[in-house]
Order: sequence, then C-alpha cells, then structure tokens
Amino acid sequence: MAQVSIKKLVKIYPEKGGRGNKVVHGIDLEIRDREFMVLVGPSGCGKSTTLRMIAGLEDISGGEISIDGRVINDVLPKDRDIAMVFQNYALYPHMTVYDNMAFGLKLRKFSRAEIDARVREASAMLGLDPYLERLPKALSGGQRQRVAVGRAIVRRPKVFLFDEPLSNLDAKMRVSTRTEISRLHERLGATMIYVTHDQVEAMTMGDRICVMKDGHIMQVAEPLELYNRPANVFVAGFIGSPQMNFFRGKIVPQNSGLRFVENGGAPASVSFELTDSQKNTMSARQGGEVIFGVRPENISIATDGLPAHARANVDICEPMGSETYVYLHNGDTPIIARMPPTVKYAANETCALHFDMGAAHFFDAETEQAIC
Repeated sequence: MAQVSIKKLVKIYPEKGGRGNKVVHGIDLEIRDREFMVLVGPSGCGKSTTLRMIAGLEDISGGEISIDGRVINDVLPKDRDIAMVFQNYALYPHMTVYDNMAFGLKLRKFSRAEIDARVREASAMLGLDPYLERLPKALSGGQRQRVAVGRAIVRRPKVFLFDEPLSNLDAKMRVSTRTEISRLHERLGATMIYVTHDQVEAMTMGDRICVMKDGHIMQVAEPLELYNRPANVFVAGFIGSPQMNFFRGKIVPQNSGLRFVENGGAPASVSFELTDSQKNTMSARQGGEVIFGVRPENISIATDGLPAHARANVDICEPMGSETYVYLHNGDTPIIARMPPTVKYAANETCALHFDMGAAHFFDAETEQAIC
C-alpha cells in the first residue's frame, strides 16, 4: 500500500477585506504503510478539511502532502491513487449495486472480465451478493454504506479515505459497520485514514489516533496511550466516555508531605494527600495552581478502607445495566462517577468519594499540558 506524509500543512479560506480564515495551522503527520489512522476531534477542528486536501478536493494553502514519497500537491484527484468513502454514500440512484461498484472501473477502460472479477470479489467480502441487482433505494443505510465501501475497494487504491462514513446510521448499525470496516482493513492490509467526531469509533478502530482541535494536532498515539497518558487537558477530556473530571487547586505542604486542595477551600472541597511518586514530581509546584483529573471509573464510595477525598451531592443516577452513572456536584464543580449497578442514591443525597490515586492525572493550570 502506501505511506502518507503531511508536512506543515495549511488551509486558509479567503475572506473579503481580510487575511482569510485559517482552519489548518501547519500540521505535521506521518501515516505508516498499512496503518489505520483516525483523525478525531469536535466539529470545526479541521479533520475533514485535512482529509479533503489529501484527496485533492480542497486546494492546499501551504505545506506538502506526499504518498510513497511522491508529492501530490498539484496532482489531480483522479491521479492520486486514492479512494474516498463519503458520509452521504454518493451512490447513483438509477444504477444497480453492481453498476455503482463497476462505474469507476468502466471510466478507466478496464476490461469487462476484470471489472466483473473485482466487483464480485468486493461483493463477497462485504456480503453484497444478494443485492447486486437492486437499486440503492431498495437497500438499508448500512447496505448502502457497504456499497460505497465496495466501490472504493474495486479500485485497489494505495490509500482509502473515510469521511465520517457512519454518521447517518443508527447506533446498532454503526457498531456492526465499524466492525466490518476494521475486518476489511485486516483483510486488505490497506493504508486507511478515517475521520470521525466520535471518540468511541476512534478508540475501537484506529491503530493510532490523531486528536485535533482548532486546526492543530493535540496528540498522536495509540488508543490506550491516549487514554492512559493524555498530553493535555483537551485530550484527557475528549477521549473517554463519560469524560474525565477536572478540579482546579493548589499543591500545599502538610506535615512532611504534600496535599492537593481544591480552590475555595470549603470543608466539602476536594482534598487529598499526594502519593510518594506524585510528591517527587509535584514538589516544585508547591503554592502553584494545577488541574487534577480523575476518570469516572476511578471514583468509588469511601469506606473504612478507602479514605474520603471529597463529599458531593447527588444530582441523578443513570442505571445502564452493567453499571450506573452517578452525576454529582461539589459546590459549582460537576462530578461524574461510574459505579457498580447495585449503587443507588436519591437526588440531593450526600456521599463521600474516594479517588484511585494510581490513576490520577495532574496538568499545568496555565498551559494545560500534562505534568504526570
């Protein structure tokens, strides 16, 4: 397949009487041969624009894109040896499934026998054999998306590009279709670049994930690396569902140790002693403001063996079957805890919370970059 290299990539949309709207800010990204790379981030972060520049559907304002060492900035989309799967399927409504998949090959003057072999091979991979003579209107959303993927497969491109392909599917169909795409990647051994705003899709599908915000890359790493060692507050809050809880406070000395105390200092505020390993890292931060982060699954009810690190009032409990999400507040600070399914609290009930210090995160309050 192919390696994709992005260097100092910039996209600026012109505006009347101004310098233009810069939506991609000189990003660098190396996508390895046969890698499944996911670009993820909120709406407007530049992920789809970046994908469209790789495809040649958007002009490049600055920087360079290359595939297998060949710079493609000025290469026409049809000559880039890529195939793109769009969010809206983009199928021809008057053509059968077979003809939709074969159309691109016909334009490229492939022989009838080669077209038929490629279409039937892709159809068998995607379970589309019973539908080859149907029109798109006779298919479900998931089946139409598979046809769009099949149309890309038959071209046997160097790089597959997916632009939020599951957004129009219902929740159950999204799960099954993303599994199919992951299996397809394993089977084809292809280089794939996949854009989504859904961090669950990113975590379950990507070999590596590129998290973007406001046209900048926040972090590129394997899924569990992002989850366990986020580079900054944005990544920590974006990756994980429900998202990480954050508390602003200070590191203060206490006896021979150090303690985190949430800003405000009320009796119910978050307060705990740092572990020995945290003391070594945070000793230089005494008196300075930091951000403490803890994920919902690392919060439990304080007991005799688990000291209380905060007291909070319950807003609502959401039973999910295998677990319960407990939404609380501590003053003006919201807290989300992931508890066992047996946990039940009434609204406005007060409970004592324990944080797993082995899974705690600290960030610089000014730069929001990770400390430990």
